[in-house]
Amino acid sequence: MPPASLLAALGGALAASAAVLWFATGSGLVALAFVLAAGVLLGGVVMLDAVRSAPAAEAPAAPDWSVTVAAIERAGEAIAITDRANRMVCANMFFLDSFGANAAPPALPLGREGLEEVTLLARNAWRDGSAALEAVEAADETSWQISATRAGRGDDHLIWRLKPIARAKGADLGSLDLAGPFGKMLSRAGIETAITTADGVIRAVSAGFAERAAGDERATLIGQDFVSFLRSDERDRIFFAREGRAGTPQTLVDIPLVDPEERVTTPGPDEATSLMLLIDSGVGIGSGWDGASQAGVAQLDALLAQLPLGLAMTDRDGRFLFGNEAFLRSVGREGRGLPAFPTDLVTREDKAALSDAVRRHGRGPATSGDVAVRLTNSPEEPVSLGLAGVRGLGEAAVLLSLADTSQENQLRRQVAQATKMQAVGQLAGGVAHDFNNVLTAIIGTCDLMLLRHIPGDSDYDDIQQIRANSNRAASLTRQLLAFSRQQTLRPEIIQLPDVVSEVSPLIKRLLGEKITFYVQHDRNLGPVRADPQQLEQVIMNLAVNARDAIQGNGGPARGDGRGRISLFTRALQAKQVVQLGSEVLPAADYTVLIVQDTGGGIPPHVLPKLFEPFFTTKEQGRGTGLGLSTAYGIVKQSGGFIFADNVTDKSGHPVGARFTVYLPVHRGEMPKKREAAPLASSDWSAGGKVLLVEDEDMVRTVAERALTRAGYEVTACANGEEGLAAIAEGTVDFDLVVSDVVMPGMDGPAMVRAIRARLPQMPVLFMSGYAEEQLRRDIDIPDMHFIAKPFSVASIGDKVGAVLREARANAGAGA
Repeated sequence: MPPASLLAALGGALAASAAVLWFATGSGLVALAFVLAAGVLLGGVVMLDAVRSAPAAEAPAAPDWSVTVAAIERAGEAIAITDRANRMVCANMFFLDSFGANAAPPALPLGREGLEEVTLLARNAWRDGSAALEAVEAADETSWQISATRAGRGDDHLIWRLKPIARAKGADLGSLDLAGPFGKMLSRAGIETAITTADGVIRAVSAGFAERAAGDERATLIGQDFVSFLRSDERDRIFFAREGRAGTPQTLVDIPLVDPEERVTTPGPDEATSLMLLIDSGVGIGSGWDGASQAGVAQLDALLAQLPLGLAMTDRDGRFLFGNEAFLRSVGREGRGLPAFPTDLVTREDKAALSDAVRRHGRGPATSGDVAVRLTNSPEEPVSLGLAGVRGLGEAAVLLSLADTSQENQLRRQVAQATKMQAVGQLAGGVAHDFNNVLTAIIGTCDLMLLRHIPGDSDYDDIQQIRANSNRAASLTRQLLAFSRQQTLRPEIIQLPDVVSEVSPLIKRLLGEKITFYVQHDRNLGPVRADPQQLEQVIMNLAVNARDAIQGNGGPARGDGRGRISLFTRALQAKQVVQLGSEVLPAADYTVLIVQDTGGGIPPHVLPKLFEPFFTTKEQGRGTGLGLSTAYGIVKQSGGFIFADNVTDKSGHPVGARFTVYLPVHRGEMPKKREAAPLASSDWSAGGKVLLVEDEDMVRTVAERALTRAGYEVTACANGEEGLAAIAEGTVDFDLVVSDVVMPGMDGPAMVRAIRARLPQMPVLFMSGYAEEQLRRDIDIPDMHFIAKPFSVASIGDKVGAVLREARANAGAGA
């Protein structure tokens, strides 16, 4: 603004100019017009200068929305502010938690209809200044009350308010006036009511409840313990404590007054209320009977509940009224209760037949019958459902009966599995026996050919290859015999950790570097009686199976092939076995071997077939399917038990497989280990006359040539009758009888018994592909010896020599 001196000077100059103009023109009007025009111009200049010199701080500042956000924070109400472009300017925390930061009204997560309603609401609010909707349902089924109000300097913002429409709260239901007409109406129907807190403290009672509990219908009983007014007997029937057993039994129904979801999201002391209903046993079924018969109805209910036979009742329309525990177990609904209709328990194909049967027995004359149905919990096994029409029990019209056959079905499946395994075992034993005869001939022939060839001959390597493959085939037959529990075992009293330590280095080499092998032994392990070599084979088979599961060969692939195999030994006492509740494992002390892997578990459909021979989930050419079956046979032949199950995580998903072997603890004196007699080379100079009896021509030929080359005089016979005839002729004084066990006509044991009747001291050597222990149990012939098929030329010669030396030594000692 110009200074005051400058303004004074300009004023003087203006006055002087006006005077000059007046004298020059002689007109005062012209002078006055000049003064006014000059004054207006001078005032404009002064104002322009004042505007230019005004400080910049006087410009309007941007709004501070943080203050607005703090002002709109309200519990239970979502508030948001948007501009004309529907961009959200700010919102409180309840809005952000409910809809998110990217949901600017009217673009809220609503259904199609709700979104259209909110968009129309925004238009009306911009036009009229405000608009509201009473209820709009969101995508999560939550209902909201929404309003929008125009605001701001230029009415350029909308303030949105969204309130959730709460469901009926427990406080609303908890405020029911049970002392009024509602409670009296229920009391007349035989139902006494009370409202309690979560701790069982009474908040309100009906007049009938107060009368029966305290003897005064005007008693409030507020603040007292609900259960203090009730008593139960040995059959868990509930009575009013004041009435005792002279009163009628009550059925207690607990009805929570709050939705569980609301109780979690908005907890409060008023929401933990429950409506307690005490219903007389005479109400419902049999309610039309007189008071003297109501106790009989209660006793009938209690009796039906205790019966092992599954019983249920339906009304004339086929709706379930009652079902005892045995019925629930039979239909697989234990712990879940009954559905609405019996047809909900059966498969789709049987629904129509069962519905017609229930309707026929419910509406017609009192008759009985049964219908075959398949339950949804076991559709492969039809059951017989009994139906009987009943009259005089109020709503009850049809009595359903179903025997609880769950244990019977389980036992039937176990017997079927055991029968199948026994049949497969017998088949495997028979195949192994016949195959051993073939292998005996092949191996023996190879041995005889090798006697005529030396290393370097053109045929020597080929013969060795045939012999090696034959020995490999012999190991397969031993696995078959192990599964069928017909393998020759040489049991000893051993400690399980010793066997594990012997086989652990080999297991580590088989597993490789990617799989961790962990061993942990329990203390105070009892000794077991088993063949250590066969037990090593069990551990090896289980470890290899676990390795394949981890690497994805027959199990869920892990990608990198890494995993962990754990081997544990545990001591299990008889009382712990009883606590397990196993129907298979007898109560005894066991030493337990556990092999556990992280291979992803065993599929449920594979578990029943796991120990069957030739069953494998591996690719073709990767396994014979005899590993687990061999382990099963060795364990069972050793008097033990083996089980397979899955290891699960906290959510119940399988994360690995576990094989558990139970071996009974050996009790009694520790027998001295019997040293096996060394099989030295035959005493060529001793010789001897041998009676050889074998029905297989090829085996007889190989054995005869082997013994002849060993220096024995051999008489070969094709069956038991020929062998007995050779003895009866008496032309040869035989020193030893070498015989097969299983032969057509007269078998080996029958022939030997007949020979022993004539020559009691005759030594006997049996040849067989079956197990030695089984033969000794079945044959029961003293002083007999045994050689397992297949055998080599050298082994049968050595065995015959050893038997003859022992016989001559015994004869010399007797003399």
